[in-house]
Amino acid sequence: MPGRPASGEGEARPSAVKDLFTGVGYLLRGIGWTARHPAQWLFGLIPALIVLAAYAAALVTLAFYLGDLAGWVTPFADGWSDAARAATRVVAGIAIYGAAVFLAVLTFTAVTLLVGDPFYEAIAVRVEESQGGAPPDPDVPLMVQIGRAIKDALALGLVAVLFAVVFFAAGFLPVVGQTVVPVIAALVSGYYLAGELTSIALERRGLLRKERFARLKANRSLSVGFGAATFVVFLIPLGAVFAMPGAVAGATLLARERLADGPGITGGRPGVATAN
Repeated sequence: MPGRPASGEGEARPSAVKDLFTGVGYLLRGIGWTARHPAQWLFGLIPALIVLAAYAAALVTLAFYLGDLAGWVTPFADGWSDAARAATRVVAGIAIYGAAVFLAVLTFTAVTLLVGDPFYEAIAVRVEESQGGAPPDPDVPLMVQIGRAIKDALALGLVAVLFAVVFFAAGFLPVVGQTVVPVIAALVSGYYLAGELTSIALERRGLLRKERFARLKANRSLSVGFGAATFVVFLIPLGAVFAMPGAVAGATLLARERLADGPGITGGRPGVATAN
């Protein structure tokens, strides 16, 4: 009949919403796992604290020069009235700092995973073992693995810069720039965060960046739910540090149970995913 949704369309939306919440659940499960394994949680804090110190110094420095930067990007407002010029530069300052925070949150994970690769690899293996068994170490030379990690981090950094520029410009839009744009930024960054955090478990299964993101795309709602929840937690002061080990654990569970294929890839018994 005219106006009737196509077959399957009605079921697709509830399924997508369900997957969003399921993705959030994986983050909570990962945090719960680290709560039950406090030694692993403390172990995973070390690289996150190192990277946090560097990022905090950069953001504090930016805050000191924010007024000058806001004036530099809005020279067109020099001849305006004091109130209009001040309002424009406040918006510019918010947009600049918001873009910087977005860039920091999105690249924090990649840089922390790069710096703390041995730490988070060990946590991921422990998570896999608690679920029935970890895949064997990939038969790839260490230098090749490091080269791939650096290449992936640079690729993500480029994507982050491009999105930061877009969201910075969109931040000038009245109302929309302060409401809709932050939500879109959280969803976009969440998707890429999910890609970075699941990389440890998926690389052990022989999946490179292109293949990993193909899996994420096929499970977009699930990936965005997990990643956006992680993004929001990372925005909380020190959230990125304290939640990082749990995010890695949750991403490992997500990769193992939903993104990997077949018994040879899951690392556990065929068709079995334990609930621990």
